[in-house]
Amino acid sequence: MSEKVRYSDEELEEFRAVIMQKLELAQRDYDKIMRGLRGEDGNDVADTSPTYKGLEDGSFAAALDEQMRLAQRQAKFIQGLQAALIRIENKTYGVCRETGKLISKERLMAVPHATLSIEAKNNRN
Repeated sequence: MSEKVRYSDEELEEFRAVIMQKLELAQRDYDKIMRGLRGEDGNDVADTSPTYKGLEDGSFAAALDEQMRLAQRQAKFIQGLQAALIRIENKTYGVCRETGKLISKERLMAVPHATLSIEAKNNRN
């Protein structure tokens, strides 16, 4: 029997459902982070007394920097999920971009935007 070269349409639909669920959660998290960065979440310190303002400036800048990193990471994750949806449409989803072999279903369920098999990932290290 020949080796399977792509996932079936039924399997691709199963992956699509997982990706759509993760995409919805990721977008919700991203929107929450962005609302916080814009001060729209109602938890800012604009109306508090500036008693220790000098000390707070440094921690505020660090927290803001961390929030920006989180937003960038979340945006990259969302882009990865969207790219996975395109690969599903093209019926190339789940094919390792280095080995050309199918990425294990278990890996794709855990990391649905993966483009490398475990084998290829380990060879990079």
